[in-house]
Amino acid sequence: MGYARKVGWVTAGLVIGAGACYCIYRLTRGRKQNKEKMAEGGSGDVDDAEDCSGARYNDWSDDDDDSNESKSIVWYPPWARIGTEAGTRARARARARATRARRAVQKRASPNSDDTVLSPQELQKVLCLVEMSEKPYILEAALIALGNNAAYAFNRDIIRDLGGLPIVAKILNTRDPIVKEKALIVLNNLSVNAENQRRLKVYMNQVCDDTITSRLNSSVQLAGLRLLTNMTVTNEYQHMLANSISDFFRLFSAGNEETKLQVLKLLLNLAENPAMTRELLRAQVPSSLGSLFNKKENKEVILKLLVIFENINDNFKWEENEPTQNQFGEGSLFFFLKEFQVCADKVLGIESHHDFLVKVKVGKFMAKLAEHMFPKSQE
Repeated sequence: MGYARKVGWVTAGLVIGAGACYCIYRLTRGRKQNKEKMAEGGSGDVDDAEDCSGARYNDWSDDDDDSNESKSIVWYPPWARIGTEAGTRARARARARATRARRAVQKRASPNSDDTVLSPQELQKVLCLVEMSEKPYILEAALIALGNNAAYAFNRDIIRDLGGLPIVAKILNTRDPIVKEKALIVLNNLSVNAENQRRLKVYMNQVCDDTITSRLNSSVQLAGLRLLTNMTVTNEYQHMLANSISDFFRLFSAGNEETKLQVLKLLLNLAENPAMTRELLRAQVPSSLGSLFNKKENKEVILKLLVIFENINDNFKWEENEPTQNQFGEGSLFFFLKEFQVCADKVLGIESHHDFLVKVKVGKFMAKLAEHMFPKSQE
């Protein structure tokens, strides 16, 4: 009886694995069609969201590296050591097995099928594969399939109902950066849904910590920033990031252009919420923040940063908060804006910028700042 039970479990595992591999193959064949369903900068809407106001930033993510489609990822056994004759033979056998398995899956799949959307039963098989497998290349392929399907609104509910949120979130504990990035992409696409956000909020602190401590400008860091940007489209969970705003400003100052823009999208979501204004002003900002206002800086970076400052100025009642201004420490964003002459020197340095829109934004920002610093009642 014990032997029969063991055979049954092995057979069930093979059936699930074969079905999931077939699902993954269908998805990878149709990734180009799926890209049309995903956008880097969405309209700022969340499925069924009720408290989304303003032009919030909402980022869908996809694995856009088409070169991965032609890569053969092969798992080598521990004894297949490079440089030894036995290792060379073992690695050759592993490559041959992987090639045969790939061809078998391709043969089973319908070559004329353009259907890239998995059924609930197929999604469940892929989730089982994510939950059961420990091999990084299998997890990566399965997560790509889930991420592509999560680009469709109706699939976000199905994956949630199948228990997919905690299954994918558990992968965030892996040390493999590629697998972690794919898991963040899946959660990012799933987070464009109000109910999914309510369930994903428990992972926000972990995602925030991982994003801040990840290698600067890495794919994992960018994927984490995109997920946090989606989670802050509405005001409901923004307070959970209050203690990390200083770290986001640090990433903004140290990161490359792509990281800067992604951090700005996140900060802009926070700046549009009046309840987060004091948290933003309390954040410590690097001394190099002012040096970003120069002619060499990317136009989009300058414009978004100025919009953030404008929103903060509009939401903070300077006269009413005069008695509590000593609560802001030196080096905070509050003092960066309060020191009018210093800030003016930094910003006025780009008034001669070749772009007309930048000049207009700079003039508008300086006028608002001057109005707050020198109110008419003091004239």
